[in-house]
Amino acid sequence: MVRPQAVAPNLEKLLAELVAVDSTSTLPNAPVLDVLEPRLKALGLTTERHRYRDEQGVEKANLIATNGGGHPELALVGHSDCVPYDKTWAEALTLTERDGKLYGRGSCDTKAFVACTVTALERTKGRLSKPLLVCFTADEEVGCYGAKQLVGAGKARSRRCIIGEPTSLVPIRGNKGYCLAELEFRGKEGHSAYPESGASAIFRAARFLTRLEAYALGELRTVGDPRFEPPFTTVNTGVIAGGKAKNIIPGECRVTLEWRPIPSQPVEHVLTALKGIEAACRAEDPGFSLTVKPLRMDRGFETAAEAEVVKFLEVESGNPSSTVAFGTEGPQMTELGSVPVVFGPGDIKNAHQTGEFVPKAELHRCAEVLERALLKFCA
Repeated sequence: MVRPQAVAPNLEKLLAELVAVDSTSTLPNAPVLDVLEPRLKALGLTTERHRYRDEQGVEKANLIATNGGGHPELALVGHSDCVPYDKTWAEALTLTERDGKLYGRGSCDTKAFVACTVTALERTKGRLSKPLLVCFTADEEVGCYGAKQLVGAGKARSRRCIIGEPTSLVPIRGNKGYCLAELEFRGKEGHSAYPESGASAIFRAARFLTRLEAYALGELRTVGDPRFEPPFTTVNTGVIAGGKAKNIIPGECRVTLEWRPIPSQPVEHVLTALKGIEAACRAEDPGFSLTVKPLRMDRGFETAAEAEVVKFLEVESGNPSSTVAFGTEGPQMTELGSVPVVFGPGDIKNAHQTGEFVPKAELHRCAEVLERALLKFCA
């Protein structure tokens, strides 16, 4: 049951404040933490900023808050960063309501969950006696780097956790892994009028990718997991670039390769297959040259359907648990010893685009569910 409208404005006001902050991942995330930290302190929580610098030297921080000593029974985890937005989107940083939907960058992914977390804490103030933890991470959108920093430091441990992502209030107990690699094909430059004077790196890449596609559509699909959709490891070549000019035989070609492995399959499985494809290409072309540089090798996670936190969210939301193909911070929280479930208002299909929105009813329902979760595990 949705709470009376008398309490509604506080939640929406906080969401509006968060949306008003440009927290694109390339920027420092301190401004959004500056909105959140005073509220957590006002609730009597002890806060800490776990700072680090990203690869571009920009300072980032994970905000951690606890209510005292002891191993937290429950952690609520949400990321503070957002994907970039089109500068022509006038309402990107102004929360705007239309037809029961709240529009703005991050309104769905995932400032709605963050606002719900703070609201749930406010509603349960003075009633929580067991240890709890709140963590707002940085850089989730560009590789879960904030959560990985926590893993490296051994921070933000808990018995169980609810991780915010737009799941339409469906408890998610597993996600696929996420892997990236850069493939560099090399050839020999020459005048395009004389093909024999060189070797085209782009043609070599094309022959390799043709074999890779056949592997992705054939052998790779023979091992599946029916709990996921699609139920097999997927492969995508999202970026390709090569050559210098139309009349030069290209000496190099670079491809960005992505694959999303099912949790039961090693993340290195596709890398091993690449070696076999490379060998087949070299058998046809002795000069074939390829360098593979892994960039990201994130495993997925699986939480048992019988886990207490899964069952609790199923009952409270009225939705059976499921799995997703997109990445979350579930694997990192698992490494920190937690039993994770991903949950939140909004649909991931409405995120990462101009016109991102969260349904108002789901926003308020999520705050209610998180309130009950705090009372269930920490009261």
